[in-house]
Amino acid sequence: MKYNERLRNLREDLDMTQTDVAKLFNVGQKTVSNWESGRNEPPYDILIKYASFFNVTTDYLLGISDDPQK
Repeated sequence: MKYNERLRNLREDLDMTQTDVAKLFNVGQKTVSNWESGRNEPPYDILIKYASFFNVTTDYLLGISDDPQK
């Protein structure tokens, strides 16, 4: 599974909208949409924030591991 699918799935698992995530990480909704569609990649600092907020590892987000809690 690609990082963009994991970002979307984690958000949807918490019933959050792209706007919710955008506000949380202080970016625009279109930015989140571009990350989730794979058009753009989130910067490392945002990946770290995603991992912390969703309680998963960055390896999981990046598709290096299938275990979210290593």
